[in-house]
Amino acid sequence: MKKTKYIFATVTFLMSFGCALFIANSMFGNILFGTRAVSVLDKIQEGDMIFQTSQSKQCEAIRIATNSKFSHCGIVLIAKGKKYVFEAVQPIKYTPLEAWITHGKENHFVVTRLKNASVVLNPETIQKMKTYGNQLKNKDYDLYFEWSDDKIYCSELIWKIYKNGAGIELCPLQKLKDFNLKDTRVQAILAERYGNNIPLEESVVAPSSLENSKIVTTIIDTY
Repeated sequence: MKKTKYIFATVTFLMSFGCALFIANSMFGNILFGTRAVSVLDKIQEGDMIFQTSQSKQCEAIRIATNSKFSHCGIVLIAKGKKYVFEAVQPIKYTPLEAWITHGKENHFVVTRLKNASVVLNPETIQKMKTYGNQLKNKDYDLYFEWSDDKIYCSELIWKIYKNGAGIELCPLQKLKDFNLKDTRVQAILAERYGNNIPLEESVVAPSSLENSKIVTTIIDTY
């Protein structure tokens, strides 16, 4: 009798656990590794832009200043048949797509694409974008958000690859003064970076400006 109860309890547990995994996979399969539906990542194409929420004081300040949940972004490029995110961190580098996703808060990410990508981003143009981008590879991350090629920050990298590689301006540039600089957390980062000499007239581009571009469409949103 005890053996029968044990077998029944074991079978019940396994069935319940299996159901829980099925539900979790249905709800979160696009986010969790090992259970993510392969088809989701298969939707991502070369030239797509990918956005996430990183966790640091600077990233928090970026989100606040730009009124956006995004603080980091990169461009998807393919090398030897594998998808990478070309990103401006320290230094500028290629990061495997799956690894890049894990760096964001709760593995959430958003992917956008040019509305006319199928026409504009032909193999020749993609190669020009890669060639330009590789000139910036291994350069230092720009903590001061200057509009020069000496050092590069994440959204600047994408904007310049599209501009110089494909001849496309994803969005208008803004000035640093255009953002929300009144929040104390933002002011703390500005004071740390610039002291009393904040370059309010510096041309900048934010992740949110790229994500909200009028010429792109959202392909994946796991938030």
